[in-house]
Amino acid sequence: MISESETPARSTLNPFTAADVAAILRTQGWLRHETQAVETWLREAVALLGPRAADLDALAGLLRLVFEYDAPAVLAERASQEVILRAGARAALRALATEILSGGPVDSNRLKEIVGVLKTGSPYRSWEIFLPLRVAVAGRTGDGALDRVILLLDRAAETEGLAPVKSVRARILEFCAALD
Repeated sequence: MISESETPARSTLNPFTAADVAAILRTQGWLRHETQAVETWLREAVALLGPRAADLDALAGLLRLVFEYDAPAVLAERASQEVILRAGARAALRALATEILSGGPVDSNRLKEIVGVLKTGSPYRSWEIFLPLRVAVAGRTGDGALDRVILLLDRAAETEGLAPVKSVRARILEFCAALD
């Protein structure tokens, strides 16, 4: 359904198209069938992840984080353990889980709201919130590209035609259960 010429607002910062995302999903078995909802999600994925990916392999790696998640495996990684063992990280995770579970699907506005509540009502600075959030929900340590992965999760989980995706809510619950 996605043609090679169909692109989001094209810029030099995003050399990828929705067709590139669809091709990666097809190759990995993550695209079950194409629907209008899938097309919309593909355009959103390329807009959010494309500018953060250096090449198709990097784009595929970011997409893998959407479709593959295993909290015990995340916790087994040394980089994840380093984040979780930082002072205040477990308390920040509890606060994040409380906020995530108290509201609806996580989109850009909801994520800003969650972070805003934590920054206002706690001693945490942005990095003390985002490092554990990225590990717990995106499944690895990293930069702002992982925040964009997080923004795609709930929409992907609701989009028929894509392989099953664990929502932000499911991931934080799984992570906290594996942590204890």
